[in-house]
Amino acid sequence: MIYIKPKYNFVYKLRSDVKQQQHPFCCNPMGDDLIARGQQLANKAENKLICCCGLFDSNYQDAAELFLNSAKSFKLAKSWDKAASIFIKSAKCHLKSDNKFDAANAYVDASHCYKKTSRKGAITCLNQAVTIFTEIGRQIMAAKYCKEIGELYELDQDFEHAKSYFERAAELFDFNGDATTSGIQCKQKVAQFSAQLHQYQKAIKIYEDISQQSLNNNLLKYGVRGYLLNSGLCHLCQGDIVAITNTLERYEDLDPTFSRTREYKFLADLAASIDKEDVANFTRVVKEFESITHLESWKSTLLSRVKDALEAKVMEEDDLT
Repeated sequence: MIYIKPKYNFVYKLRSDVKQQQHPFCCNPMGDDLIARGQQLANKAENKLICCCGLFDSNYQDAAELFLNSAKSFKLAKSWDKAASIFIKSAKCHLKSDNKFDAANAYVDASHCYKKTSRKGAITCLNQAVTIFTEIGRQIMAAKYCKEIGELYELDQDFEHAKSYFERAAELFDFNGDATTSGIQCKQKVAQFSAQLHQYQKAIKIYEDISQQSLNNNLLKYGVRGYLLNSGLCHLCQGDIVAITNTLERYEDLDPTFSRTREYKFLADLAASIDKEDVANFTRVVKEFESITHLESWKSTLLSRVKDALEAKVMEEDDLT
């Protein structure tokens, strides 16, 4: 039998050659090609605009498509600011040809590019899209992008503006009968930001309204105890123990199952600690609850406010004695 030695060295050499051929792409010649193509298309679009002679000239439509393809090319090259600026030019051309739907979508495309470099730019473009979608009766689209603007403001910790846009989004969702899904999510955000901004009564009303609405929906009723917990935390921030006790009784009437939940016991134990002016027990109750159920940072902030107020009250009474 003749033994033929496998040519592994050849195979290894071949694979090494392939890697060496791929290595030069680190300088991204493809990206340069995309930028060159994007600029070429943008120049063609600009030439089309020079020839425009009327408000609804077909050249505006042609220019809009050329700008759109140009922007996509810059986007693929990850030239985000350039892509965004070209998407905006496409949007303006669509508006000139009275194609508002495509204009709004072009502004959305521009915003997604600006998200990589400038939240302010992204918000400006999304606002343009929201205005147009509202004008043409596309409330769901307008609501979706209002929500997106709210999320951008939330990232910047600008809770006042975030609340405003989530509130508008909720109204637009409700207008189209979508209150059981996206609308409720937006209302939750409005309540959260209201609580963070010390607007406790507004937050309480929203959470109680959502709870009432959700109890009659099999898909949403399991979230009620969370809404009532949030509302209860807002009541604690207001510092009226009598009102808190009455509120817990009212919540038992609203949802008979609530009194058997960890959320109810948590609120009741916190209220008892405040009533007894027992800071140590208050802290222990919070730690025990959080050891099982994660508390979002904004809820921890509310609890810190309640604890600070309790500590201040205890110190004041100690000083008097």
